[in-house]
Amino acid sequence: MNQLRPKLFSVMKNYTKEQAIKDVVAGIIVAIIALPLSIALGIASGVTPNEGIYTAIIAGFIISFLGGSRVQIAGPTAAFATIVAGIRAENGMDGLIWATIIAGILLMIMGFCQLGSLIRFIPYTITEGFTLGIAITLLIGQVKDFLGLKFTTTPIETVDKVKAIASSISTINYTALLIGILSLAILVIWPKFFKKIPSSLIAVVVCAAIVKIGNLNVVTIGNSVSSSLPTFHIPAVDYKTIRNILPDAFTIAILAAIESLLSCVVADGMIGSKHNSNMELVAQGVGNTASALFGGIPATGAIARTAANIKNGGRTPIAGMVHAVTLLIVLVVLMPYAALIPMPTIAAILFVVAYNMSGIKACKHLLKSSPKSDIAVFVTTLVLTVVFDLVVAIVVGIVLACILFMKRMADVTEVSSWVYVDENHKEQAEEDDNEENDPEYIGYKEVPKNTLVYEITGPIFFGASEEFTNIVFSEKHDVLILRMRSVPAIDTTGMNALVDLYKKCKKDHVTLVLSHVNEQPMRAMKKAGFDKTVGEDNILVNIDAALARAKQIVEA
Repeated sequence: MNQLRPKLFSVMKNYTKEQAIKDVVAGIIVAIIALPLSIALGIASGVTPNEGIYTAIIAGFIISFLGGSRVQIAGPTAAFATIVAGIRAENGMDGLIWATIIAGILLMIMGFCQLGSLIRFIPYTITEGFTLGIAITLLIGQVKDFLGLKFTTTPIETVDKVKAIASSISTINYTALLIGILSLAILVIWPKFFKKIPSSLIAVVVCAAIVKIGNLNVVTIGNSVSSSLPTFHIPAVDYKTIRNILPDAFTIAILAAIESLLSCVVADGMIGSKHNSNMELVAQGVGNTASALFGGIPATGAIARTAANIKNGGRTPIAGMVHAVTLLIVLVVLMPYAALIPMPTIAAILFVVAYNMSGIKACKHLLKSSPKSDIAVFVTTLVLTVVFDLVVAIVVGIVLACILFMKRMADVTEVSSWVYVDENHKEQAEEDDNEENDPEYIGYKEVPKNTLVYEITGPIFFGASEEFTNIVFSEKHDVLILRMRSVPAIDTTGMNALVDLYKKCKKDHVTLVLSHVNEQPMRAMKKAGFDKTVGEDNILVNIDAALARAKQIVEA
């Protein structure tokens, strides 16, 4: 179980007073950054600002305490906003709580089962596709508040939100729009001159003051905030509820795992460390479960807040724990003032969050430099995320990526034949040799009469097993050698094709000889008993031994 040891327990062995001061300062700065973001993401998720803060406090503390990263900062993130809003609208707050609890349990199971490394098998095209899709969905969801529109309906799906925006554009509130533009200007311009104080905090304070002093007709957060502390609550549940929210729970678990581990990888690169992916998944599971039980929403590692922690000197999980405690103090002391924050300012903050998470530069590079097939996977995942939901997007994206991968593997798998060469023709073969640097080339080998040699290149799997049909021989041949030095793997379908080839050889009285069988194909053959079937004397270590065996058979 040492593999599931929290990083906190390891780093505290050599903890110093100097590092403690840096961690405390970094934790406080990150809390200042996280405060407006947690409020904004709580609102974007269809819950109250308090629930966004609760998530940052509960999940933030637990994930730092138990996590597998030295510097990970967890809390509500933009990736979850639209998903959580949809679950909340369809299944209510109780349904969201249970979806998050089940997702937390799934994450813990993934960690205990050592599945942290499997996340790397999700293709880059899919992660970029659904990340950009989530960013677009988040941006569209904030247009209403940024423009001060009045909807006659409460749309949930992104397509319905676009229709609602188009139909209610005449209700635009120009005062709200001006506050939104001012907020956006502060968010963009402030960091160019002042990097220590977060631009989101300045935008919130300035615009709230303007709206309050000027008594402007702009919607604010209002009475949806309070200084109340999170309380423990387990909602009632039944089979129907569990059945309805199970797909949502899987979505939350998968997204939390992907985003948290991606954040860990980014953090590792910044500090030259290495995270424990399985321990991080367990921590994410415990953190999400606790967050749901104390009134919060799903949480995961936040790349921007983690980077801010690193840049301000945070190097241990203590910084993340200080960030959570600071937010708890702010909740008790300052939360009532959050009622003054204008909704267009919240929308502007989320516009910037959506832009930052979209990875526009990476997407442009992907579109310019990738094959058309990869671009198709990217675009499909993007469109499905925006039009339908993340589950459909990831499932279809992975299926497409797998199909393309299998096609590529099938395309590189090749079965090619050697020709008969004897000592009289060997000199001519050397002159015709186009692979002068390959000492294993056929031109340098003496192939016995009535012997065929076929070289197989690439994996033998169900997408490429039909390549065996290229092997042609007749009763006049005595030996068929399969050279397998370039076969890294074989699956059940490929094994079955090999068995069929052996049966055909046996029927035509041809001896099948295998040369240079690699480790995985050899294991597969032994498991299937094929090594005994073909005869261990006919499985040779290299082509020279195989040709010698063929000569022995022919002469016999």
